Amino acid sequence: MLRSIVNAVFLFGLLISSVASAEFISTPIRCGEGSKALHGTLLVPGHKERPPVILLISGSGPTDRDGNSAQLRGKNNSLKMLAEELAIAGFASVRFDKRGIAESAAAAQAEQDLRFQTYVDDVDAWIKLLLADKRFSSVSLIGHSEGSSIAMLAAQRNTQVSVLVSIAGPAQSASKILRQQLKNRLPPDLAHINETILASLEKGKSYPEVPAPLLALYRPSVQNYLISWFPVVPSEVIAQLTMPIALFQGDHDIQVAVAEAEALKKAQNKAQLFVIPGMNHILKNVPLNDAQQVASYSDPDLLLDQEFLRQLTAFLKAHLGVKKD
Repeated sequence: MLRSIVNAVFLFGLLISSVASAEFISTPIRCGEGSKALHGTLLVPGHKERPPVILLISGSGPTDRDGNSAQLRGKNNSLKMLAEELAIAGFASVRFDKRGIAESAAAAQAEQDLRFQTYVDDVDAWIKLLLADKRFSSVSLIGHSEGSSIAMLAAQRNTQVSVLVSIAGPAQSASKILRQQLKNRLPPDLAHINETILASLEKGKSYPEVPAPLLALYRPSVQNYLISWFPVVPSEVIAQLTMPIALFQGDHDIQVAVAEAEALKKAQNKAQLFVIPGMNHILKNVPLNDAQQVASYSDPDLLLDQEFLRQLTAFLKAHLGVKKD
């Protein structure tokens, strides 16, 4: 009797394992050749033929394919979780390590040579790769935070992109947001220098004499990147797009305010705006408590916000021809 129970439990475990693996198939994928190739993960739903594929574009900084930043000690796995939820809902996805990060480390450029448009070019290359892949019925984009702006610019170049989803995306230029974030946080002398540096970079001119407290933001090697980034105004870009667009924003996001999503909606009235109660910047439901917010960025066991997933998958199914469950 005991052996039969043990066997039954073992078989049940095998069944659960096979069902879970049948939900999606995970394989490596790369864009480009040799040391300059960008590396990622392709997740394909196990129950769909020629599914739509969605390219996931991560936010700023040294962020890998799973949504984890090398600047943080832990992992939150937000983009990995999102890819798995999309696969369960019937969508294939590609998420990738940014140039210079993780498996794409060899593709790094010297910091002084990096431009914001470099990341747009990378996404453009991924889009073209996926459009040519007959395994997929269409190609769509989901951009998170800075990745939202990159997705918009890439969608401008590729009219075959079926759907654009912006998550926690800014509407203003990066320089204006930086100016707002630093307002009243610097002593008067540094605040004056900060404004001088920002104004110079906005005019396309480097600023060589950066004081030590501001070097992390404006070190000389990163100024070319900032000069290339500051002219990008996402609200102006989104106004020119014609594909279906969804704007998702959590009202517990301590990095990007709901007002940014509302400004994007104002610029592109055809876009659908979804403000998710309780969701923070990494797509998880977290109270507006500093300690809990910080802890969530390093907690891979904290699940994605369920209302966000419900609204996102419903929007995608409505526009990409995937039947609702």
